[in-house]
Amino acid sequence: MKSFASGKIILFGEHAVVYNRPALAVPVTQVHADVEVLDSPHKGIFIHAPGIDLHAELNSLPADHPIASVILKLFQRFGISQNPNLEINISSTIPVASGLGSGAAVSVALIRALSSRLSHSLSDDEVNALAFEIEKLHHGTPSGIDNTVITYNKPIYFIKGQPIETLKVGKPFTIVIGDTGISAPTKESVGDVRLLWLRDTTNYESYFNEIAQIALVARRSIESGKPELLGELMDQNHALLQKLTVSSPELDKLVQAARNADALGAKLSGGGRGGNMIALADQAQAASVAQALMSAGAKRTIITEIA
Repeated sequence: MKSFASGKIILFGEHAVVYNRPALAVPVTQVHADVEVLDSPHKGIFIHAPGIDLHAELNSLPADHPIASVILKLFQRFGISQNPNLEINISSTIPVASGLGSGAAVSVALIRALSSRLSHSLSDDEVNALAFEIEKLHHGTPSGIDNTVITYNKPIYFIKGQPIETLKVGKPFTIVIGDTGISAPTKESVGDVRLLWLRDTTNYESYFNEIAQIALVARRSIESGKPELLGELMDQNHALLQKLTVSSPELDKLVQAARNADALGAKLSGGGRGGNMIALADQAQAASVAQALMSAGAKRTIITEIA
């Protein structure tokens, strides 16, 4: 059984989404996690994930290991007490801890491949709920946006704990993603923002409200076919994320390089402190924006069209 799951990028609302404000996120199909589950002649479940240098039998891994936890959670869900003899091969082109949803994509692909192999079909809602349980193990207080956009593989408007709304794209637009190459686990930046929010709740609530307003205007702009309005909103959102202390010199440098290369706007995306930034560009300008990002120190770029 094979399954794959695309990466994702947050357009607007990261961090504020943890505090029940809206966020907008879209799939990034250029990168994905792939999982294949095969019968094995050997006793036990062997996991091969060369990208993270993992070659191990399930029972040799701690129960809270990111991959082991998915398998154990699924077995618990299906009431499986005797491990079948399987070989699980995992590969991914999604950079780890970069804001592209690497962990959630592996979880979703693994849940789908393994549940199919075990002849237990799961709905998207069930896959999403299971993937969110895994996200909570590894990210502390995640919003659930990563697993949601990756499970449904559609642009979404997301508010924690509320029904998922698909984002209608009135007119296609182009996003350039620039990767700082700096690994930045979401759990740390989310935890730091929570401490700051506890110390200075009034100011941080006002930042989150401003970010929420930007996300609402961005949704209207996308759905009404006026994506060119998103550039200024990205610039405003980035300034607020700087106030939340989740930007970094490397992210700020790439954001400025994109603007200097005639991007319509740019901001960090995801947890921050490293990982990725995004820029809105005219389709004809996207390649030169990507080149400017590489010249400014980006380790890789992706040009993706949101349609």
